[in-house]
Amino acid sequence: MQTIRNSLRPPSLAPFPGERVVRLPLADATGDVLLAPLACSNPTPRGLVVLIHGLGGSEDSGYVRVSAAHLRQRGYAVARLNLRGAGPTRALCRERYHAGRTADLGQALHRLRKEAPEFAALPLFCVGYSLGGNLLLKFLSEDCHGMRIAAAVSVSAPIDLAAASAQIAKPRNALYQRYLLIRMREEALHPSAGLNEAEREVVRSVDSVYAFDDQIVAPRNGYRDAPHYYAENASGPRLPEIRTRTLLIHAQDDPWIPIDAYHRVDWASHPYLQALLAPGGGHVGFHSRNERPTWHDHCIERFFEPGNT
Repeated sequence: MQTIRNSLRPPSLAPFPGERVVRLPLADATGDVLLAPLACSNPTPRGLVVLIHGLGGSEDSGYVRVSAAHLRQRGYAVARLNLRGAGPTRALCRERYHAGRTADLGQALHRLRKEAPEFAALPLFCVGYSLGGNLLLKFLSEDCHGMRIAAAVSVSAPIDLAAASAQIAKPRNALYQRYLLIRMREEALHPSAGLNEAEREVVRSVDSVYAFDDQIVAPRNGYRDAPHYYAENASGPRLPEIRTRTLLIHAQDDPWIPIDAYHRVDWASHPYLQALLAPGGGHVGFHSRNERPTWHDHCIERFFEPGNT
């Protein structure tokens, strides 16, 4: 119920006043452009927070909008980044994001600093949700591609991609897998996507997330197959390389992302990492009975405050 509340009771948030859309062209041969709505309600913002959605998500995902509203109220400038081919960037991109496409995130952050110079001197914070959380953690393990990140948070990140794929394939998650495939097909079959007809036919016919990763995502991004793609892009084995103060939030009862990979980490030996492994909360849930924002938003805000751990 924590998990599906995001769909059963989506947040009804008014448009963010003063928000402008920042264009972030990618420095490769594709001509692809990312978009990030950016807003701040504080004349002296405490920092710039970049929110990174999960699989099938975008700037308008409920969890992204709720976090954006909360952090803006707390005095931060907030950018809701759309990854390559997601949401409104779908028509602007030939290629698509994946679990480890960290170069896109690095370029987006560099461009955001240039396109929003009024916020360039602010401390930079990042939050990644679900697949976006894995992307962020892998990015941090690669020394942030030259960016200085003050602090980062992942929420419900699949740090073991193979285990998450296997969990999603279980019968109890059949409806969720169907939902994900619908969103993944929409992204892949958009007229702007650079798939040939044979690839489009594969997209229409695959019946699992694993098959989609194995037959579309992996070969289009230089991986042999799904296991190779998962192994190369899972953030779990790379956590010891992170040198940015980072909070990882995950629920013991997450129905889609097994907790086992988090239990295998020796957190005490990693001074830059802190894990909050809650007994409940579902997948990007953590809802209170009568309160918004969510518990994880309170945790994010507190973690970003100077001197807090």
